[in-house]
Amino acid sequence: MISPSDFPSASEICAHVKHLGYAISMHLRLYGEEFEVVSDPFVEADGIAVRVTTESNSSIRILRIPMTVLQSAKGRRVRPLLPSSV
Repeated sequence: MISPSDFPSASEICAHVKHLGYAISMHLRLYGEEFEVVSDPFVEADGIAVRVTTESNSSIRILRIPMTVLQSAKGRRVRPLLPSSV
């Protein structure tokens, strides 16, 4: 049986996302645009986000982290297969 403790907390996911490069002063290219991250990851609605700026627009925007990145950060645990009795 999978319990809630089998999944990482929001703070653990944020820490992992930060380790993946979504951290203050990092630059990333996403959705065909270059962003500079100006905040550490934080919980936003039903996901994780960072505050960013672009070279063409210095106003701060909120960029949600793509779900595929979050799924890798969550490290979905799969129950091991039980040996079949033949």
